[in-house]
Amino acid sequence: MSVRLFALTCGWLTGPAGGFLAGATGRLRVPVPAFLIDHPGGKALFDSGLHPDAGRDPDARLGPAARVFEVELRDGEDVAARLATLGVDPAEIRYLITSHLHFDHTGGHASIPNARVVVQRREWDAGHDADLMARNFFDARNYDTGHEVLAVDGEHDLFGDGRVVCLPTYGHTPGHQSLRIRLAGGDVVLTADACYLRRTLEELHLPAIVHDPSAMLSSLHRLRALQQAGARIFYGHDPEFWATVPQAPAEV
Repeated sequence: MSVRLFALTCGWLTGPAGGFLAGATGRLRVPVPAFLIDHPGGKALFDSGLHPDAGRDPDARLGPAARVFEVELRDGEDVAARLATLGVDPAEIRYLITSHLHFDHTGGHASIPNARVVVQRREWDAGHDADLMARNFFDARNYDTGHEVLAVDGEHDLFGDGRVVCLPTYGHTPGHQSLRIRLAGGDVVLTADACYLRRTLEELHLPAIVHDPSAMLSSLHRLRALQQAGARIFYGHDPEFWATVPQAPAEV
């Protein structure tokens, strides 16, 4: 059996364009993606989007970030509701692969009750260090949700067959990771925030705020190499790219 991949739009954020490309002006409206991976060994979710209450009460759920971002999340757009439209019970999800701990990637974690969270160890540790939490705008309410946690170091082959592999892409946060998926039609790399936009990769143009610019630049070079080897790159928050991505229930 082949691996199947489904793209889920779990709301939208509008924020300063310079937050996505240093020096850019104005504001940019971007999608909040999550992805369902249907593998013969079980179902996995890559990120969980915004908390279901983020659209109704952004001040309570986002804290200081609510002063930076406008949130669009209507009823039925959170990750659990998106899964339901595919006939998938959130309780079925075996793995919750977490790119990093920001609110728009972990807000739906509590809605995926039985999954094992797969996260880079250095990211998980940063999410429990007061100084690094403050520096990276982490909110433990989103990720300290009682899940079993698998903290990995570097590359991790999730099912042991090379078809779903966590790739360390540090820099955006201390332990950010992307995901390589081997589909019947070739490899796809879900970059999450290692690469916000197509321009980020094409121009090696970093955001204004980065935990470690040097590490992020190295991660972009790694993503370029994967692209040159034939992988399709799925940019983390690119609205123009996202408009070309088939949405669930269609397969990617």
